[in-house]
This record gives sequence, C-alpha cells and structure tokens, in this order.
Amino acid sequence: MLLRAMGFAFLALITGSGLLGCNNTEKVTYEKGEERPGGQTSATVSGRNAFSLPSANMAVSRRLDFSVGNSFFRNPWVAAPASTKARDGLGPIFNTNGCQNCHIKDGRGHAPEDGDLNRVSMLVRLSIPPSSEDLPLLPHQGVIPHPVYGDQLQDFALPGGIAEGRVRVTYEYHKVTFQDGETVELRKPVISIEEPGYGPLSSDDYGNVMMSARIAPPMIGLGLLEGISENDLLANEDIDDKNSDGISGKANRVWDVEQNKTAIGRFGCKAGQPTLKQQNAAAFNGDMGLTSSLFMKESCTAKQKRCHEQMAGEHPEVSDNILNKVTFYSQNLAVPVRHDAKDDKVLTGKQLFYDADCVSCHTPSFTIGSTAAREQANQKIWPYTDLLLHDMGEGLADHRPEFLANGREWRTPPLWGIGHTHEVDETTGFLHDGRARTLIEAILWHDGEAAKSKQRVLAMSARERNALIHFVESL
Repeated sequence: MLLRAMGFAFLALITGSGLLGCNNTEKVTYEKGEERPGGQTSATVSGRNAFSLPSANMAVSRRLDFSVGNSFFRNPWVAAPASTKARDGLGPIFNTNGCQNCHIKDGRGHAPEDGDLNRVSMLVRLSIPPSSEDLPLLPHQGVIPHPVYGDQLQDFALPGGIAEGRVRVTYEYHKVTFQDGETVELRKPVISIEEPGYGPLSSDDYGNVMMSARIAPPMIGLGLLEGISENDLLANEDIDDKNSDGISGKANRVWDVEQNKTAIGRFGCKAGQPTLKQQNAAAFNGDMGLTSSLFMKESCTAKQKRCHEQMAGEHPEVSDNILNKVTFYSQNLAVPVRHDAKDDKVLTGKQLFYDADCVSCHTPSFTIGSTAAREQANQKIWPYTDLLLHDMGEGLADHRPEFLANGREWRTPPLWGIGHTHEVDETTGFLHDGRARTLIEAILWHDGEAAKSKQRVLAMSARERNALIHFVESL
C-alpha cells in the first residue's frame, strides 16, 4: 500500500483529551478560507473521483507529469522479463501488482469481512522483539524484521513461487453504551496466518512474532503535509506533558535513506517514513517486490530459496524517472473543497469538536512556507492533524514498536476529505486496520490520551453526536 506504510492509513480519527464537563467557553465560528482545506490546491469534486483530481493550481505544463505518474500508479506491473520493460520486475513475492488495487480510487483500502481471507487492500507488518545485539540497528531500521518472513507478509507469489502465507481476519465484538442508553457495536480484528510458506512464524530462537494489520490510507493532500515546516510540527510536541493537559504528542525520528540521516517522520500509520519519495519507494519494494535506487534489495529473505531462484529483471526495476513521476502524482492529489463550512449544523458540530478538545491532536490548520514545492507553497491548509504520535490506549495497541513509536502510539491522521470516503468506496473502513465501519465507531475506539475526549462524546445527546459527525463529515 503506497501509503501504507504513507503510506496510510494509521488510525485514530478524532484524538484529544477534552475533559468531561469541559469548561471551554471559546465561541467557535466559521474561519475565512476553511472551505478550501488545501488552500488553492483544493478541487471542486465529489463522488467516485473525489480523491483523484490534481492540485487545482497546477499549471497546464505540469499536468503531463501528473498523468504519467497516475499511469504508473494505476496500471499493473508484470513479471520480468516482459515486453513492457517500464513495468516489469514484479515479485517474486508481493501483496499486489498495482498501487491502485490497495488505494482504491486513490482512497482507503478495506479490511476483510469476518472470517474472510484478505483480498489485497490490507497488509500485515511483521517484526520480532529486539535483542541486545539488535539495538544498534533500530535507529536505521526502526524494527527488527522476522528472520524468515521479513518486515511484511507477502501473500502472493509469481507462478511456480511460494507465497509467504494467507491472511485471515476474524472479529471480536463488544458494545459501548452512551449516557442516553444508545449502544454501538465495535469489532476488533484478530489476524491469523494460514499456510505459512517457509515454516512457522514463531520459534524458540526469536520469540513470538509481532503482527500489525494495516489498510491503505487515502492519497489526498500528501504534498501539503510534506510542506509543513519541521518547526511548525515540533511546536506542538510535548513529550513530557509539561502543560499537564494529558496530551504528550511526539514526533517520530526515522531514517532518511536518501539523506543518510535521521529525520522527522510524517507518513505511515506510525509516521515511519520521512518523505513521500521514500514512502513510495518502500511501498514499491515491500508491496510489489520492485527495487529502486532507494531500496535495491528484493523482498526475499536469505532463508527463502525459491524466492531467490525466481529473481529476474534489471536493478533498479523502478527507474528514478518513474519514482519521481509517481511521487509528483502523490504530492498533487487534491483535497476536495468543502461545500457547507458555514452551515449552522456544521458549526454546531465544530463547537462540540473543540469543546471535546479533539483539536489538541487534530490541529486544524497550518500555513506552508515559500520553500515548499510549487503547488503547495504559501498555502493556508486545514488538515486537522499534528502528524505526531499519541498513545491511543490498549484497545488500538498493536504492541509493535517502530522507531520511537511504541506499541500503543499512532500518528494522528488528517481528517480532510473524510466525508467523501464512502462515495469513493462504500466498503472501506476507518482507523489503521479498517475495523471501524462508521465514524462514531472510530471515535469510540479512542482511549489513552484521548480517553477524556471520548468520555465527553459518550455524554453527548443523540442530537449533539449527530452534529459532531456532521461536522467531521463536512471536512
């Protein structure tokens, strides 16, 4: 998933720590420009193509590059050698043969139904607990890959090859009750790996494998998120909660392969990737078995003999030109214009969103500086995210650390465009693993730093809850 790790895609939807009986008396009103969440890049669009238009301020001379990137994002890759040299090199093991298969219409993926096998748009991250000898590797790798299966389970293989396994999802259900007596059923996925192709995943030699399911995140506004200055991101960091508000967001510090140094993470469910280019290169490599100048090694581990026997094609399989075109495409998928930012019911919901202190993590707006890419520079944007890591509680925990993110921490995802989600694909879900079928379910999974905000929502009347959701959907 391109942004599976980007990418994306992982997660908490309305984080915050508002106090029950919050004393926030600030009057929230319409703010100039918020109907254009992506500034001048925002596109007037809805329906199935709501996430598929280019930045509205893009010059005609740059539309060709966007279209070329779209082509490589949308069309399938094939095994090498092939007559389509620009698109060969798939595998030997992989999760999908095209980015669009997971980022459906440039939107979210979806989790399988109860008891079903995965059908492409979800993947499973893997790692094992680090030993003392592994610790020096963590600043560069972020995780310790499984010695046989690597850091991601590939559930497809080329003909004659051996897939790493099949992912089956079942759900555990429980109900949550609002103060007025209404109930909502929540579901929690339980992941099992069937038919492991290269032996058991767990072993006495390295302990139990850590697994984390992820669905593909939406692709809109990513270049704008990349354009937010590091200083603006770090201004919201409060690792030790010095202001005692219950929120202790922190930036992930990850490895920038191209710059060969540590950088601030922005993309992926745990902010494990620093740039869109690296996010895309990592997705080409992990999801499709395609090498690039950033990741020259195939997905096969040393213990997967059949996988090594099927290696073919030139390296890198994704040229720098193609990688750059796909990156340009992913930088410029536009955020839809909001049509009802001034609506009375929306503004009522906005007030409730603020009163519940959801904005402590879902930071409403940023202004991008002049040094960003051409379309993104000097834009006032409204993504409703701080891109920081927050403890979301035990219910959402995957117990799988990634760089500085621990097993309970997730990056705050942007909320812009979220109301178009089911227009783009009615089967998709919310949160990092797609467990939430509705926005209210997503809210009720919040805990940890967001526990008090959730309690505020649980105390709302049905009318207030409806207004809150109406506001979020308007974004």
